[in-house]
Amino acid sequence: MPDSYIIEVNSQTAGIVVRSPGGYCFFASSHRFHRLEGQLFRNAREAERAARKLVNGDVKEAA
Repeated sequence: MPDSYIIEVNSQTAGIVVRSPGGYCFFASSHRFHRLEGQLFRNAREAERAARKLVNGDVKEAA
């Protein structure tokens, strides 16, 4: 498995996730995704879902 993934939402780079102990840590690429900065996710797909929810206005689910 790769150690990092680029997370994109609607052709916009949201950030990257990097494998760390316990999961994947999110690093935002723009202020739009700053709420996810430093969060730990089980896998890259979970981080992508959180970024999509944030863009779609479902902030409670993303945070």
